[in-house]
Formats: sequence, C-alpha cells, structure tokens
Amino acid sequence: MRDAYLIGAGQTAFGAFPERSYRDLFAEAYQHACERVDGGIEPGDIDEAVVGSLGVGGRQLGLSGPAVTEHVGLHNVPCTRVENACAAGGFALRQAVQAIRSGMADVVLASGFEVMSDMSGDVTKYWLGVSGETEWERLTGTTFSGVYAQMASAYLDRHDATAEDLSRVAVKNHANGAKNPKAHLGFECSLEDAVGAPEVAAPLNLYHCCPTSDGAAVALLASEDVVEEYTDERIRVAGVGAASDHVGLAERDSYVGLSATETAAETAYDRAGVDPSALDFAEIHDCFAIAELLAYEDLGFCDRGEAARLLRDGVTDPDGDLPVNTSGGLKSKGHPIGATGTGQVVEAFDQFTGQAGDRQLAEPRYGLTHNVGGSGGATVVHVFENEEVAE
Repeated sequence: MRDAYLIGAGQTAFGAFPERSYRDLFAEAYQHACERVDGGIEPGDIDEAVVGSLGVGGRQLGLSGPAVTEHVGLHNVPCTRVENACAAGGFALRQAVQAIRSGMADVVLASGFEVMSDMSGDVTKYWLGVSGETEWERLTGTTFSGVYAQMASAYLDRHDATAEDLSRVAVKNHANGAKNPKAHLGFECSLEDAVGAPEVAAPLNLYHCCPTSDGAAVALLASEDVVEEYTDERIRVAGVGAASDHVGLAERDSYVGLSATETAAETAYDRAGVDPSALDFAEIHDCFAIAELLAYEDLGFCDRGEAARLLRDGVTDPDGDLPVNTSGGLKSKGHPIGATGTGQVVEAFDQFTGQAGDRQLAEPRYGLTHNVGGSGGATVVHVFENEEVAE
C-alpha cells in the first residue's frame, strides 16, 4: 500500500463574502494551492478530485463537484462530492488518500467549499440543523448551540471545570487567529470579554460559538512514486482514522465525550505508529468551546476530566508542549462547513513548510487534524509526519 504525501495546500480567507460564488472561492483556493507546489503542477497532472460541501442554501446539490473542477480547467477528471456535515472536507481528504493508497491515482485534489452568508439567519439555522437528528432535535426546535450546551452542562457538572474555562478556549484561539490573515474573526479578546458575552444557550455564550463563514480550501496529494516530481518536502499522511456514531445526542451512552473521535484517533495513531505524546501541534474541531475540551480527552491528550487543567496550564498555547489551533480554530479562523477540514490541512502545510508567519512553530515533526460532523455523528482524524525532521 503506497504512502500519500501532501505537496501543496491553499485557501481563501474565511469570512462573509455574499457577493462571491462557490466556484469563485474554489478557484482562488485551487490557484493558491497550485502556486505552493515547489516543482509546479498542471491540470493534466491531477488524476482525481474529491470535494466536500454541505450545499448550504440548496445551491447545486447535484454535481457541485464537477461544477467547481471544470471551472478551473480540470476537464475529464473524475470528481466526487462528499457530504458528511461539518466533516465533509476531512472525509474528502480521507478519500483522496484512499485513491492514492489503492493505486488508482498518483495525484489527487481534496477540497471543500461553502457559501453561508448570503442567507438569513433563520435559513442558515435550518441548513445547519439538517446535520443533526432530524425528528428528535431539529424538528423539536433544538439548535446545535442547544445540543452542545447540553454537552457543556453535563461536562461542567461532572468534572473540575467552569464556564470560565470555556472562555479560556475562546481567548486562546482568538489570540492565535489575530495572527492569521485568513481568519474570519481575526481579533483578540480578553477573558473579561469572553466571560461577559451575551448568552446563547446556557452555559454557552457568544464567545463560545464559532461563526458561520464562506470560504474554500484545497489540498494536493501525491503518491510516493511521484512525489519527488513536485517537491523536496516530505509531508507524509502517516495515519488516517474515521468513525461514526449515533447522530442524535440522546441515543448515545455519554454526553461528555465523542466515541467517534476516540475510535478515529486510536486508528490514526495505530496506523501512524505513534501516540499522542509524539504530536507537535493539532488542529481540532472547536465549533463550540466545549468541543475543544472534549477533544483533548477523546484524542488522548489528557485523562478524562483533565481538559480544563491542560488549558489552564498553558499546555495547548503556542509556546506550550502541544499547541492546539494555531490557525485560530473554527472559533476565530471560521467555519465554512465543507472547507473546514481541508482548511485545517492548510494550517498543517503552513507549519510543516515554515510558512505560518507569526504563528510558526519550531520544526514540527508530527501534526494532527480532527474534523467532526454534526455533534459527533462522524469524525475523521489525520496524522501527518514531516520526514525531513529528525527524531
């Protein structure tokens, strides 16, 4: 089974761009990714494309994949659209890796895109809601902030954590996002601001919730057989793991962890031949502040109930032992549903190639991306290794 390598990655800024189309956003991200392939790449080099999108607002629900790839000249390239809610981009990357490992393709494009700002809040809420349990959550009036608020309430009640710890997540990620020119909410916030923000769904307030964003992100992968034709960088997709769970929160055994994340992470670590202690950074799915705390534990960064301590001790700060969400995460960088997972890969590419600017870490060897669909119904985890960095 052949290894897959990350040879280029690029994205648009994430934000509110209602005047732009999904084709336009994809084209910008594609151009950015191609420009960052050291040896250059032509449309004829790409054997296959996989794109992720929820199709927010009902736009081009059928054939939205070919609609964007033909727009940039990728004619006659097989293209598949993946829809797995907020994990669509991450699962698009997983399928791209599978295409390379199977031997069916040597160079594959993995992408995600979404336009979310050209609709009213009520319509956007509907399209977000379809990623939850329809009969028992959305149709009874429960929003995703309400679902994650239930998880937050259960966690705060069970463990040594407070609502102030939720605000610490926001403060950290906004500080990181303020250094990211691609971030939707690229500004810092104080702990006082984050604690005192208007309530959305107790115990979650406005600063505990990510924005809905427009944007696109593209990753380019090559097999071990041809990678040297494109780059001297050796960023290997070392491990991939994915899992599913009950879509509805009420059907699960626990409100204080996502079993799909735990299973996906265990698989990714096993295939990469590492454990969490090897990681130099992680981009994790912080759609709500509680999601980041749960992910610390589900991904094995700490024991159950210890996530708040990890945060308070600065372990996940940029200068800590395991920096988390140097991009700003969903909270600050933004959350254009289909583009979120591939956007995480752009940050990984930036860090590995020394292009992260003021966010740059010192020669990372291993990094992880973690992309969640809905409230945990689907999760995908990738572990990347920079083979040029010695142990």
